[in-house]
Amino acid sequence: MHRAVHPQRIPATRSCRVSAFRMTGAVVVALVVSACASYAPLPLDRGEGAAGVAQLVAPAADMPLPSLATHRFDPADGLDVTETAMLAVANSPALKLKRDELGVARAQAFAAGLLPDPQLSLGEDFPTHSGGGLSTAFNLGLGEDIGALLTRSSRQAAARSQAGQVNLDLLWAEWQTVAQARLLFDQVLNLRAQQARLASEQAALDQVGGHIHAALAAGNLTYDSASVGLNAAADVRKQQADNTVALHQADSDLHVLLGLASTAPLELVGAPYRVTPTPAQLQQALADLLHRRPDLLALQAGYQAQEAKLRGAVLAQFPALTLGVNSARDTSAIYTHGFSLGITLPLFDRNRGNIAIERATRQQLKDDYASRVLTTRSDMQRLAADLATLDRQHRALTVHAEQLADARRAAEQSWRHGLLDWPTWLAIRSRSLAADLDLLAVQQQQATQSIALEALLGNTDFDIATHPVSAQASTP
Repeated sequence: MHRAVHPQRIPATRSCRVSAFRMTGAVVVALVVSACASYAPLPLDRGEGAAGVAQLVAPAADMPLPSLATHRFDPADGLDVTETAMLAVANSPALKLKRDELGVARAQAFAAGLLPDPQLSLGEDFPTHSGGGLSTAFNLGLGEDIGALLTRSSRQAAARSQAGQVNLDLLWAEWQTVAQARLLFDQVLNLRAQQARLASEQAALDQVGGHIHAALAAGNLTYDSASVGLNAAADVRKQQADNTVALHQADSDLHVLLGLASTAPLELVGAPYRVTPTPAQLQQALADLLHRRPDLLALQAGYQAQEAKLRGAVLAQFPALTLGVNSARDTSAIYTHGFSLGITLPLFDRNRGNIAIERATRQQLKDDYASRVLTTRSDMQRLAADLATLDRQHRALTVHAEQLADARRAAEQSWRHGLLDWPTWLAIRSRSLAADLDLLAVQQQQATQSIALEALLGNTDFDIATHPVSAQASTP
């Protein structure tokens, strides 16, 4: 029996076994290689920003608001306030980062829907001595994590809601970028207007400066008497310097928002953005607040994602199951086929810690949402009241500035004809300058508050019901 089996059967069996292992290994290698993703390096750039706006584009189809989507983008003749907002949406570095976050969220949603890979196990045992009818033993098993399949739907729901939240956060960031572009456009133009007014005042004071220095040199004027004129010129120079610094800051902020290099020329043309929501628009926005504001909708999506996470944590408290099938042969050449079942005994952990964490997080998100809604309603009412106050102040300052401008012009004529002393003329000029600068400051405050209120309203030209935000995950 020994001579009849071993010289012939063992080599044949070993050959079959080797062939089977080789075939199994080839299949495994083929599957792994076919599923592998390729790698390509992505070098960092220098982060210098665009050298100019001529080569930049702002596709209307990518604009988040109808008022931008219907506006023609042509930077050849300079940027008006709407083109500035369009360029900010298309080229803002901060928005590019937000869009990258959306890509990550969609990739996470895609990953959450993937089934767990089965686990393949291969083993081989060699006898320590030959003879006695012993052969090499092997075992082959295939297992799958059943617990991961049970929580897959909860993971998918959470990931989809999170992707929707990031998408809505992106839309809200685009709205805020539009508001910021409009505000910086207005600030730059307002500071330029202040600079021009101060320059004209400096030119006027230079006229009397020559008389003061000549009188001091001739001994006809003391420094005490001349201090009014000298201080007036010094005050204007200081205001010019402060205004120049503020203008540099606003211009730099606008360049960064538009993704432009600091040395890129930027020509702003046209009037600044001016809009004041009506009381009817304010009331309608308050009524539709929870259904129109992307940031509030994003918080709702985040809360739904947390609900799904809590459901998944509750499901995960049940025993984790691992199911597998196996085939084996021992050293006596006896083949066996069977299955394996792994189960986690819920004696101590039972996922209670994760359930408590997810439940507490849900409560935190709920309270955060309520706080945000309350703060938003309060801010909207406050900004509306502030705008009404600023409107009354603007009307009063306009009249006051016009009266002082008339007085300044009359005083200048009287001074030139020798009917008015120069200290009185300087005092009148100083009051007129202060009134003009106050008027420009109030105009800037009005622009700031009205742009902020429109952003809080949710942009009155936008209807989220007709511009749905997709929260579906795409395959990367």
